[in-house]
Amino acid sequence: MSNGYNVAIVGATGMVGQEFIKVLLQRKFPAKNILLYASDRSAGRKLFVGHQEIVVKETANDSFDNVDIALFSAGADISKHFAPIAAKAGALVIDNSAAWRMDPRVPLVVPEINVEDIKKHRGIIANPNCSTIQMVVALNPLHKINQIKRVVVATYQSVSGTGLAAVEELTKQTRTVLEGGNVVPHVYAHQIAFNLLPEIDVFLENGYTKEEWKMVEETRKIMHAESIAISATCVRVPVFVSHSEVVQVEFTEYMSPEDARAILSKSPGIKVLDDPNVSLYPQPWLAAGTDDVYVGRIRSDASYLNGLVMWVVADNIRKGAALNAVQIAEEAIKNDWVKQAK
Repeated sequence: MSNGYNVAIVGATGMVGQEFIKVLLQRKFPAKNILLYASDRSAGRKLFVGHQEIVVKETANDSFDNVDIALFSAGADISKHFAPIAAKAGALVIDNSAAWRMDPRVPLVVPEINVEDIKKHRGIIANPNCSTIQMVVALNPLHKINQIKRVVVATYQSVSGTGLAAVEELTKQTRTVLEGGNVVPHVYAHQIAFNLLPEIDVFLENGYTKEEWKMVEETRKIMHAESIAISATCVRVPVFVSHSEVVQVEFTEYMSPEDARAILSKSPGIKVLDDPNVSLYPQPWLAAGTDDVYVGRIRSDASYLNGLVMWVVADNIRKGAALNAVQIAEEAIKNDWVKQAK
């Protein structure tokens, strides 16, 4: 490693943890050392970081001595315990779990939207939910031109959002069904192969799932737009990687699809793929492994004069998790916001 920062990855053996490693290397992140941590079950495993084989260690209270940046993706319980310890040791924690997202003291950041919030950190920055990230990347450029009043979103979320066990279950179930066997679900409440499940995370008393309510609360916090009315329906689909969303937007004033395309085409982190004449539109298979948020099927909402409908797709493991966290770290370095704010 070159001269630079000591970076710890907590949850290094998970899908997002391994994507952290890949993104850090691909973007030539200024890391002096990359330290890998996980649970006691994974301790002792060896992972390649570039051409170097590094042993995964069990996460402990002293794991963050001399660490500058700690990237967490090990679940909310681990983050609640170890993130404050890491921050107290002087590390900038960027946490991918839901543990700190709605804490008013913790910035919730998508760099294309609210990069200035990073400097308000007290040692911990929250990475938003994957489905929220791609939606707000598409919404915010339009909102800056024409304020959004209401959003109705339906998501089609891949099994990788649940983790490696869900990916393996989809593979196994698909093979079982094609061979005429009976499926016994383990990761999800029902069979996911050749099926759709309108249940992501637990159901709340208001009838929404926790995943759906995350999209409501996180969008308002990231965009600093408490007045936007939002309703979400989140569906798990038998796709391995990338989340897709139908986003219906009601603006304060009329906005044409042509204007929306022009605005989004010039916005950071977005690629517009929108030509129905040649069946050009975003697809999860094409988005997988890439960094951008893809937007297409931009059209007027036939039910409301000041409305648009969009189809938004992104790799949930990259932009929806690892890449966004690394981008936060890059912005913190660039602006000298790494060290814990006083």
